[in-house]
Amino acid sequence: MTAPVFVVDAVPGPGSFLLDGPEGRHAVSVKRLREGEELVLADGGGRWAACVVLAAEGKDQLTVRVDEVHEDPAEEPRITVVQALPKGDRGELAVETMTETGVDAIVPWAASRCITQWKGDRGLKALAKWRSTAREAGKQSRRSRFPEVAEPMTTKQVAALLAGADFAAVLHEDRDHPSGALATAELPAKGAIVLVVGPEGGVSPEELAVFEAAGAKPYRLGRSVLRTSTAGTAATALVLGRTGRWS
Repeated sequence: MTAPVFVVDAVPGPGSFLLDGPEGRHAVSVKRLREGEELVLADGGGRWAACVVLAAEGKDQLTVRVDEVHEDPAEEPRITVVQALPKGDRGELAVETMTETGVDAIVPWAASRCITQWKGDRGLKALAKWRSTAREAGKQSRRSRFPEVAEPMTTKQVAALLAGADFAAVLHEDRDHPSGALATAELPAKGAIVLVVGPEGGVSPEELAVFEAAGAKPYRLGRSVLRTSTAGTAATALVLGRTGRWS
């Protein structure tokens, strides 16, 4: 898909369709789409339709002709990044770049060394921001399937997720701790890959022990130490390239 993407609750079948509301306003007032131009309607779950603009009405309504409806299968292997909560707006930055790169799911994790903690209304607002960021980045990068942003998990819950994965890795910065190179790890062609990204202070020895007991192994990306907001993106790109998803 190269045409701009607009999200709908349900992708319509062939025929005429009225795009209104916030997406219609964005199409008319921001993108300034006009008769004859192309766009895509997508539900974020793999179903999408190629469309042509028939007419723009007012500031927030666009009538389009739905020509073809498609449904993209889920990618294999499925890549999930467990992201420790970064400071400030770096969480949204991590979600944005991981989405643009191609991650399938993101799990917020309140690691013991996280400065940021999601509690009460603040936590609900932060999670909503992550989900909104994933949605907008999915549209921007022309994805038909947007990544799922899960409810925040505890260390115990993350361990359970790792135990069920076909490949589980903890990106570890401690050079004194034995670790393998993610660039040469044996990766599955199908199934679930889960990558854990720790906070700026790193994964604690206690958390690492819990994850290793669940079947995850420590890996490094290279000689340099990446920030928590960029490590997940770099790891996702590496895995996408090595598993053939970028072929």
